[in-house]
Amino acid sequence: MTKQEYQDMYEAVGIAMEVHKTLGRGMAEPIYQEAFALEMRLRGQHIEKEKELRLYYKGWLMEKTYFADFYYKGIVIEFKSVEEITSNHRAQLMNYMRISKAERGLIFNFGEKQLHTERYLYLPEDDDFILLNQNNYQYFISE
Repeated sequence: MTKQEYQDMYEAVGIAMEVHKTLGRGMAEPIYQEAFALEMRLRGQHIEKEKELRLYYKGWLMEKTYFADFYYKGIVIEFKSVEEITSNHRAQLMNYMRISKAERGLIFNFGEKQLHTERYLYLPEDDDFILLNQNNYQYFISE
């Protein structure tokens, strides 16, 4: 991941923080999604809402269609408004990252007192997901 790609993730987190600060916690996900999209627009950013994700199996397009909450500069973004993020929520994000071939993903939980954010990096060659944090993110940034 380049410095700019990390900066794009950082920017999305900042926008989510502004939405959480303005609206507070515990509202329905669609409220936060709409506010996030509006805040992006106010900042002059383009974001794809409800990004359709299609999956191929051995060259055949499968019927099942998935929709990521947002797709922004190669980042899959999922919103939750729950008591806490679970492994099922993380699995959903990771599946969407695999399907879309996006190497970066964010999950935001607006249901907690403080906005809960998780940043993920997908390493397709290892089929592995890395939870990025302040102690390891620099290791994954290239020039």
